[in-house]
This record gives sequence, structure tokens and C-alpha cells, in this order.
Amino acid sequence: MKYILLLLASILALFAGCDNEKNPEYLPKANGKPGEIVLIVDSIQWKGALGAELKKIFRAEVPALPQDEPMFTVIWAHPEKNMRLLTQLRNLVYVFTLDQNTRGSRTLKETIGPQTIERIKRDTSFYMSTIKDEYALGQEVMYLFGDREENLIRHLKRDGQKIIDYFNLLERQRLTKSLLGRRSADGVSAFLRREQNIEIGIPVGYKLADRRSDFVWLRQIAPDHDKDIFVTWKPYESEYQFLPDSIIAWRDAIAKRYLYEDPKNPISYLITERDDADVLTKQVNFNNRFAMEVRGLWRTNNRTMGGPFLGYAIADEPKGVLYYIEGFAFAPGKDKREFMRELETILWSFKTSAELTQAR
Repeated sequence: MKYILLLLASILALFAGCDNEKNPEYLPKANGKPGEIVLIVDSIQWKGALGAELKKIFRAEVPALPQDEPMFTVIWAHPEKNMRLLTQLRNLVYVFTLDQNTRGSRTLKETIGPQTIERIKRDTSFYMSTIKDEYALGQEVMYLFGDREENLIRHLKRDGQKIIDYFNLLERQRLTKSLLGRRSADGVSAFLRREQNIEIGIPVGYKLADRRSDFVWLRQIAPDHDKDIFVTWKPYESEYQFLPDSIIAWRDAIAKRYLYEDPKNPISYLITERDDADVLTKQVNFNNRFAMEVRGLWRTNNRTMGGPFLGYAIADEPKGVLYYIEGFAFAPGKDKREFMRELETILWSFKTSAELTQAR
């Protein structure tokens, strides 16, 4: 997460033509679906090399899903002077370069002040600016620009992943407010705080499926999908427990012991899918704590069910406990990107005893 904070800190200049004195009370609430991004760029550049790089960034494939799904749902719009309805969506990205003189490019350049134009001309490292609540409450507007198209493309090639992470973080922050404002399953929360001194946000609709001395399973079951969260723990003995193979072996042991297709029928249990899919792992800064992220596919041992999962292994070293938290989804015939985004948001609310002690 550190590089995201550095990216945010580097965004120093705002556009002179922006009205910073807007009264938020008179702004409408931003609308649109999670994961939607409106790209406002001239049609010629959208169809050319710049557009290809933008599509590569925003339409990148979400990792570890059963079917191909783009990272964001991209809505392309040609710049127009009257775009009121479009500009009330939650994520807007304006893109232009000074070396283009098409009608769309001129429209975009007319919205900024001469001081910003001069800075773009003389400072080739200046290629991005963001504004919150520009046209609507809860909205994020990003500007991507350059003196020449090739310079902007160079920045996008270098920082494309940071831009993706920036919007993914924004979507997770929005979901945190909507999902975790109210909580259910208070008995489970109390059990986790009392027995393990840990905490995880539990949205309305999730019910306790199972609770053991080293394991808690929560489910939200709907007619067309099933979303699941589980937390398990064991003694933390060595950093070697963070090795991917060790985490997957632990996951499979817990799944075989506790996670059944039908809790009343332990014949069919969950395993990590290895036949046709890779398990993706990486080190992450999890709320200022080291963690190993694991993404992959799960299925039942008899191949009757399957779907994506996301997990994190996190150590509470002072307490000597290693935790594994996971969200997995089952939604046959449906896109799963937003299900996994919701589960990821819940997982990132997890706090160990160290964070809870600090919060007090």
C-alpha cells in the first residue's frame, strides 16, 4: 500500500479552472455501479495507441477468476461541452495531450487554465491530477495528460498498475462504508474478540455456519449465489509458514475438516483447484502488517461446485498466532468480480490483537 500513498502524495497540482469553492450540500450524489469507469478521450486517440494503452490498463483481466472478466467496466465517452448526466458517475477519467488539435481535444483543453497548460509544457513528469467530489458527492475525477501523446503513453506503461490499485482502493473504501456501517452476527464478533482478541467486519446478511476452537465460518446464501468468509488460526512458529505451499496445505487441511458442500453431508468437501489453474501468491502490506495474499480457484472434491477464493496469511507475532482469513464465492453463470471485491473489502477489515490494543 505504500506506493499508493506515495502516488497520492505526488498529486500536487489541481486545475486552475476547477471550482474549489463548491458547496457540497448542493451537489448530487454520485451514481453508477461498482467497478464502472468513464474514460473521456477524443475518438481519434481512443482508437489509436493511447486508447490501446488505456484499454490495457482498465480492461486488464481480474486474476484468479473462473472466466475472463475485466478489472473495470469501461464506458468510453467523446468529450462534449454538455455531459451533465455522464459527469455524475462515480469514477471519471479525462485524457488528453497538447499535441492533438481535434475537436474533442480542444474541448478538454478549454476546461483547464493557462497555468496548468504551461506546466504540462515545461514539466514532462507532470501527467496526472485528481479531484474528489468534482461534480457529485462520492465522486473521483482523474486527469491524465501530457505535452505529447508518446510521453503520456510512457507514463501509463510505467504506472498502469498504480492507477489500477488507486481505483481499486477507492472502490474498497466505498464498499467499506456501505457494507460495514451496520453489522450482524454480533455473537460471532463477540466470540472472536473474547476468544482470540481479533475482529472482522461482518455485514448484514452473513450468518454463522460453523464455529470451532480454531475456526469460524460465515455465509451469505442467496438463490443464485453463495458468499463465504472463514477465519482459522494456529501457533506461529516460523516465517516458513508463509511459504505458498505451506499456506495452501493448511488451507486444504482446514477445508477438508470443516468446509462441506452440504454441512450435513461431509462426503463432499472443498479443495484447492490445481488441474487447470494456477494459485497466485504475493507479499502485501495488509494494514501496515506483512501478509501473504493467495488467489485461486476452489472446487469440491467430487467436482459438483467451484469458484474463486482470496485469502491472507497474517501473523500476530507478540501473541504467537498465525491467522488465515479467506473469502470464496459460488455463483454459477454469473460474473464474480464484484462478489470478490465485496469479500476482499470484508477481509481487509480484519484486525489482530495488536491493532485492537492500539485502537484502544
